[in-house]
Amino acid sequence: MADHPRTSSQTEFAPWTDPQAKPLIEFRGVTKRFGDFTAIDDLTLDIFEREFFALLGPSGCGKTTLMRMLAGFENPTEGEIRLSGQSIVEVPPNLRPVNMMFQSYALFPHLSVWDNIAFGLKRDRKSRDEIAARVEEMLRLTRLDQFARRKPHQISGGQRQRVALARSLAKAPKLLLLDEPLGALDRKLREDTQFELMDIQEKTGTTFVIVTHDQEEAMTVASRIAVMDHGKVKQVDTPARVYEVPNSVYVADFIGDVNLIEGRFTPTGPDRGEITYGAGEPPILAETTEQIAEGQTVTYAIRPEKIRVSAERPEDRSNVAFGKIIDIGYLGNVSTYHVELAGGQMVKAAMTNATRVERRDFTWDDEVWLSWRASAGVVLTQ
Repeated sequence: MADHPRTSSQTEFAPWTDPQAKPLIEFRGVTKRFGDFTAIDDLTLDIFEREFFALLGPSGCGKTTLMRMLAGFENPTEGEIRLSGQSIVEVPPNLRPVNMMFQSYALFPHLSVWDNIAFGLKRDRKSRDEIAARVEEMLRLTRLDQFARRKPHQISGGQRQRVALARSLAKAPKLLLLDEPLGALDRKLREDTQFELMDIQEKTGTTFVIVTHDQEEAMTVASRIAVMDHGKVKQVDTPARVYEVPNSVYVADFIGDVNLIEGRFTPTGPDRGEITYGAGEPPILAETTEQIAEGQTVTYAIRPEKIRVSAERPEDRSNVAFGKIIDIGYLGNVSTYHVELAGGQMVKAAMTNATRVERRDFTWDDEVWLSWRASAGVVLTQ
């Protein structure tokens, strides 16, 4: 994938850390029921202007229902939704400064790319000159100038996706909702389009809210991610913090690959302790700022890439464990080793293939040492 560095303005963008910042969107105690089924359960959430906000979770977690309430296709059973400080619960969809881009793109097959983009502007009875100027601006923004006179069936899937995006942005909404917008694209095109979406969002300054079940997509595009489960938001944070500092076993397990080791905690000093987890295994030395009682059951979460595999016992790591390689997964850029420890615990370690793998350093049934730092994992109590 091409390198797309963040600009300094993107890096510093964090209005959620400013107590004076006013959210663009406010969910306050929102519950949505369909008969006996609760799709959204007492949800409170803020989304700020210019954010690229991701709703992430498995099918049935409530993320699409949340988006449909923002669009006006559903009303909350309880609670309030505000946009720019005003309640929008009673405002019909066509009167909200909100646009929605669907997974299917919903383009008009009989209209050209130009006319598809102009459609909403014509319905709003804009002048011919206004429409022409805005459509040309959207064509330039989405790099579709040369396809303006083609019909949707005459362009590629990625180009159709950009037409749908241009049409959604043409009316300059305060908020653009994207429902699995890249789901129909193949992997390589999806990855490239993610960066295009980020560039367009930054140029327009429009607040984007994307619904996705694709973790990598959310991690790539979002300023913040809300991880959802059964109608509740489990954690809202930046992609880096959701990955590195999950607040629960659910979030740690849902985002990326992780080892989850259950054991009993013994404090050994300020912000540190030991986790006893297996017969005959040395305790795990871990750092944590949580106040955890002696003997409390905890889950230790550590990502495979934080663990080093070596043939000799290392002396420079806080944690060392001995085991045997049971399985190997070669993914091109990394190899994942499934190592069984003496006590039966299975641990995954990931090593970057920095050189061409013509002869593996390690193979099946090799006995190896695993090692990691005390700060590498997270101690979870829920």
